[in-house]
Amino acid sequence: MGTMNAVRTGLDRRRFLVGLAGGSAVAALNQLATAAERPARRSKMGLASDSWRVHDRAQTARGQKGDLSDPQLFLERCYRLGAGGMQTSLGVRDESYCSGLRRWAQTHEMYIEASTSLADSRFDPERFEKEVQTAKAAGATVVRTIIIPGRRYEQFSSAEEFARSAQRASERLRVAEPIMARHRLRLAVENHKCHRVPERLELLKQLSSEWIGMCVDTGNSFALCEDPLEVVRAYAPFAVSVHLRDHLVQEYEEGFLFGETALGQGFLDVPTAVRVLREARPEICFSLEMIPRDPLKVPVLTPKYWATMPDVPATDLARTLGTIKARAPHEPLPRVGALPLEQQVQCEQRMVQDSLAYACEHLGL
Repeated sequence: MGTMNAVRTGLDRRRFLVGLAGGSAVAALNQLATAAERPARRSKMGLASDSWRVHDRAQTARGQKGDLSDPQLFLERCYRLGAGGMQTSLGVRDESYCSGLRRWAQTHEMYIEASTSLADSRFDPERFEKEVQTAKAAGATVVRTIIIPGRRYEQFSSAEEFARSAQRASERLRVAEPIMARHRLRLAVENHKCHRVPERLELLKQLSSEWIGMCVDTGNSFALCEDPLEVVRAYAPFAVSVHLRDHLVQEYEEGFLFGETALGQGFLDVPTAVRVLREARPEICFSLEMIPRDPLKVPVLTPKYWATMPDVPATDLARTLGTIKARAPHEPLPRVGALPLEQQVQCEQRMVQDSLAYACEHLGL
């Protein structure tokens, strides 16, 4: 139990994960793997499905039915973990299934948010409407989506190429808007390392619809050299859903590494972000999106990174690099991608549990 107590704080947790990734904490990990799931306090914060994908992959590898294959299973998992709801793909389901899911969520006082994609090259408006109908029948009030594929600085090689994808995204939103209005559900469009704030606000202004809003991700836009709190403040009036997350940052030769961590253990001012969003939209649901993976490389010192953003002020880059220098930990960022799958599962569960505890204790969620 000594090792489990030692990794309670944020700094010691990062050291634990670093040691884990380097193979020096195998004994500690075995203790965590065999320990019973600790009782969880009930949080108002739910889980986005990406926060449980490693578990789902491990379940499938063991020949089991993955939690994410069935929204009912995932909702029950969220309840056992102490989460307040879920955001996941509901797909197209029949009325009986949706009624049962809705009743279960209401009985256990949990929220449901659906998730889909408008960025898929195979986008089908008829299927999209069926997904919206399913979300409505299941009791969801929000459908989260992305509209541009991939990370802007990786997916596209020129401003013109990005502009074409952005135009296609705008056209699909114009197709989706009357569907959302017809079913009286809100579409929450995530800031998914695609638009910078002025571009997204201009799009929302053009659409000018109460049925199209934002899924505000509190971390993503740092990868586009935007200030995280300024992003939250800009999007808060349009927020209908939130991806709550925290990050670690560190320099590397071509830019910076962008790592995932539990809430309260990174460099983001999570409490202020929550306060700003709640003041603007008191009814909004917060979903943890936390992905245990190797740090992403954000190559801000390469020409390709800037190919789609030629007009971004140099001051934005300077502020971003200054933040990284000031907030980077002394030890290397944790790397978990090469770990055995069961060890990745333990990392994911620990990060989820720590985030839910932090939400209860420090965020009023």
